[in-house]
Amino acid sequence: MSTTYLETTRNVYKEAAENPQKGLCCTTTPVWQLPGLVIPQKMLEMNYGCGSTVNPRDLVNNPNILYVGVGGGMELLQFAYFSRKKGGVIGVDVVDEMLQACEENLIEAEKLNPWFKREFIELRKGDAFNLPVEDNSIDIAAQNCLFNIFRDEDLKTALTEMYRTLKKHGRLVMSDPTCEQTIPENLRDDEKLRALCLSGSLPLQEYIDRITDIGFGTIEVRARRPYRILDPVNYDTPELIFIESAEVCAIKDPMPADGPCVFTGKTAIYYGNEEYFDDHQGHVLMPNQPLAVCDKTGGNLAKLGRNDIFISGSSWFYDGGGCC
Repeated sequence: MSTTYLETTRNVYKEAAENPQKGLCCTTTPVWQLPGLVIPQKMLEMNYGCGSTVNPRDLVNNPNILYVGVGGGMELLQFAYFSRKKGGVIGVDVVDEMLQACEENLIEAEKLNPWFKREFIELRKGDAFNLPVEDNSIDIAAQNCLFNIFRDEDLKTALTEMYRTLKKHGRLVMSDPTCEQTIPENLRDDEKLRALCLSGSLPLQEYIDRITDIGFGTIEVRARRPYRILDPVNYDTPELIFIESAEVCAIKDPMPADGPCVFTGKTAIYYGNEEYFDDHQGHVLMPNQPLAVCDKTGGNLAKLGRNDIFISGSSWFYDGGGCC
């Protein structure tokens, strides 16, 4: 498939900017309800994402924030709620009509929110493959239901660009559809379905591999939820295809010699009779105190063959803390 799919994508979101489409995407998480935050109705209607990239625990110490694919501006406004400084949030989009619609929504948001100043957010024209942002200048970068659109080489370029902009230990927070089934090539090559963030869905592990291949040393899988169905009645597929929504945070940590630390919600519990268990690899387990562990550490602890350490399966929900 040629790069014409990118032009199809621009046309889809040009139309979505000019005529808000509530059903274009279906976010799987509730809209943040924060004290004093009022979201304009049109912003809500233009919530073209499959989850959320706004997490309060990321947004400490006055971070510089980059958001790619601005949509109606809702997540830009939510990020600004936490930063509240001039130019603290940068929104980048390639579609002129989407930038204009976002601008109008932000002006309306300023009227509805006494705390919000339009200068908190800077909108820039640009695409994900050549971000108009300096190297190592961003603390939190985010995208919602955008990278799922890209073919492999374009996805690699977009991830590399995000990595370039981030400071050391900076975070790339993403929400994208994933799919564990094989999606037929005719659907993968359907430019409209790809633009709608459906047929480009990768299995979660492949999605994570694409991210760690760029150099991100720590990955957090923060949520995994049911999202959409591609059924044989409405789509050219011989079987029903189940698509999930994943919220993932990639941290620009150095890559460990033995591979990335990927947290998928596994927990280790020591229930022996000693004061504690130390694996001499930097992990200390206190009796009956669950410790979040990355998949690598969980696997290494399991290989010890002890009968006093329990390793849970992946919950696909990780909210911080743990072994690394």
